[in-house]
Formats: sequence, C-alpha cells, structure tokens
Amino acid sequence: MLLAVSSPALPVDPSRCEAGPVGYTKGLHEVTENVHAYLQPDGGWGRSNTGLIRGTDSALLVDTCFDAPLTRQMLDRMSPLTAHTPIEVAVNTHGDGDHWFGNYELPAGVDIVAAEAAVAEMHHLTPQALAALAEAELEQPMRDYLRRAFGAFAFAESGARLPGQTFTGRLELTVGGTLVELIEVGPAHTAGDLLVHVPSARTVFTGDILFIGSTPLIWAGPVDNWIAACDTVLGLGAEHIIPGHGPATDAEGVRAVQRYLRFVRDEARRRFDAGLDVPAAAADIELGEFAGWLQPERLAANVDRLYREFDPERPATDKVTLFGLMAQSHARRA
Repeated sequence: MLLAVSSPALPVDPSRCEAGPVGYTKGLHEVTENVHAYLQPDGGWGRSNTGLIRGTDSALLVDTCFDAPLTRQMLDRMSPLTAHTPIEVAVNTHGDGDHWFGNYELPAGVDIVAAEAAVAEMHHLTPQALAALAEAELEQPMRDYLRRAFGAFAFAESGARLPGQTFTGRLELTVGGTLVELIEVGPAHTAGDLLVHVPSARTVFTGDILFIGSTPLIWAGPVDNWIAACDTVLGLGAEHIIPGHGPATDAEGVRAVQRYLRFVRDEARRRFDAGLDVPAAAADIELGEFAGWLQPERLAANVDRLYREFDPERPATDKVTLFGLMAQSHARRA
C-alpha cells in the first residue's frame, strides 16, 4: 500500500526505548530492528498495547491508545523513529475504544484501516458516550466499578475519528518495502478482530485475541471462533507475539488463552444445563489456574455471552447490563 525507497532504517534512540524486547515496563520496546511494541502495564481496563512497523521511508502504527493524552505520550516516545520513517497508515485491530479512540491525535494524512465489522461497532461507542457512562449517577456497586475502570481516562479530550479504509478477510500492505498482512479472525472478542502479521520479522500483533495475565472478555463470540483464532496465531509460527493487553508472549501464552476459553465454555454449559441463571453460574465457577489473572469478574459477562450461544433465542444483553454483572461479581469477590 505504501512506498519503497532506498533510505536506510535508523536504529532506535536508547533514551526512548525501555529495557528489552520482552520486558514489561511502560514504553517503547524493540522487538526486531524495525518492529517496536509500545506496552502499557498492568494490561487491565484501557491499558492496551500498540506497535510500530517501519519500512525504509514510512511506518505503520498498530492501534492507538484509549485517550488523547496517552496517545500523545505514545507518539512522543516513537518520535525519534517516526521523524525519519513517518507514520503513513494506522491499523485498528478491533472496535474497542482502547484501540482506536486515540486516532484523533494522528496527523490528518495518515490512512486508517480496520475490518469492516470493527468500524460498524465503532459507530456505537464514542469517547463521549463512554465519558458520559463513567460519570453517570449509577447505583452501587456499578458506579464505583466504572469509575475505577475508566475514571482515569480523558475521554473529553478525544474525538471520534473512524478508519477510512475497511476490508474483509485478508489485506496485504507494503510499508516502505516491508510486507504486512492483516488477517481478519473475528467475530471473536468483538465482531471485527484482526491480526497484524509481519512475516519478515516473525512478529504478530494480536489485538485482543490475546489477553496475557488478564481475563479475556467475550463481547461477541462465538467462543469457538476465538479458539480457532488462537490456532491461526499459532499457525503463523511467529517468534514474537504481542498481545492487546499484557506482556509479550509465546505459543504457551496463546494456549493458556485457549485453555481459559474452553474451560469457561464447558463450565458454563454444565450450569446452563443445570438451570442456573447467569449470576449464580458465574458465582459457582472456581477459576483454578486462571484465578490470578486480572479482572476475574469478567467471567460473569463471559457466562452471559455463552448462555446466548447455548440458547440462540435468548435476547442479547446490552453492555451497560454486562458491566453491572461484572460490578456485582467484583463486589462478591472483593
């Protein structure tokens, strides 16, 4: 899609790059010479990862951050690299705001690409809508839960800039001579998830197909599509796997996410067959090896989504209600 010229790739400025390609500190990490990951511990609500893929004269940005200040900070840390290889295209891996609300901070000439299904979702949850939800006068425990999750973000400073290019299936981009493959694997976490694969660097940015150290959240499903998406990640044979949330990982990290999804699917099915409602089922499931992951209360929303898979006639649950289920579950666990 982009250009190829002969200017040399420049090394990263060590003063702007945190220690180690697999370290987990906030900031810019070199993955390979021309691929960098921008990581945001602790990987919980809104603390998502982004990436920079550089060619000879231009660069591709993988996702933006949850609000304008975080995105400006990210772009500043990348500036020693992008001064010589400017960002000419950005890819949003899916429609959750912590991966695209920062689009508004990108220069006007940057093309933004996403899956068609992701853009359809973006229309329904703008930064302003989420700001209003976080400030709404809600009953406890939901009010505290939402403010704890989202109260630190400056949504009022962020505008809604949607991607201008969409696709379905697969799309290949050439960024300064570097091939980048966009592989749609949704619906899974959301309706429009995609992977960003850099074959020459043996690197894949997975978006929220992978949560490492925090609990996956099934907004869309079906869950078996998500499990298959993990198989797609494994099939790429990537040496460097950058999740949407959490530290860089390897094949075992991918398999751990698959184990969680299978575990929750099977445990929810047993309780669905036994006639338990969603809150009772979520309260009854012992998380075992997954109990130490961040946001274990997301189990309640996952059970609700799985119940709709088990009973297609069951009405869809809106996100406000799902946050209420998670808030109640969090209060019980606390």
